[in-house]
Amino acid sequence: MKTLKAGEEVDYVITYLEMHERPSYPRPPVPGSKPTALIHAENPPVWYFLNLYDVVGAAHEWNDMHRLSAEDLRDFVQNARMEMFTLLYTGWPAGFFMLDRRELGRCDLAFFGLVPEAIGLGLGKYLLQTAIHMGWDHEDTERMTVQTCTLDHPRALQLYQKSGFTPFKQETKSRVLMRDREVPET
Repeated sequence: MKTLKAGEEVDYVITYLEMHERPSYPRPPVPGSKPTALIHAENPPVWYFLNLYDVVGAAHEWNDMHRLSAEDLRDFVQNARMEMFTLLYTGWPAGFFMLDRRELGRCDLAFFGLVPEAIGLGLGKYLLQTAIHMGWDHEDTERMTVQTCTLDHPRALQLYQKSGFTPFKQETKSRVLMRDREVPET
């Protein structure tokens, strides 16, 4: 592993994925025997979204939402066609996802992830497959989309594909790192 330092500019690849029908697998059962709940946040305050966004995305350079004006961020988070769900595990937030239905016929999995302490507990597949089924629950959904990039968790793309998404486009961008990060030697 090598360390890339905050302030370095790096290239990364964004992969756009889609699915055109509800997957054939059933809704997953809640994993394990520990208390676990999925809670819908109705009209969540911006600070609540940003707290989960920051803790889930810190290691993956999630910072784009901080570039929005306060008004644009509030309009995004509190839009009537946005749905935010928080996964609680033994009483603490273990992850979240957001479904974006602002485009008619399309449900975008706008955000998805686990907090670092929840990775490896068997919650990721459950949360993703639940999000996918919930995306298809609306009768106007004709297509689900998601995007991931090489700055995200190294297994993110594989998990999306195993859950039924198919890549349809890739693009390379660059950004200046906000934090040091470990990457495999190439």
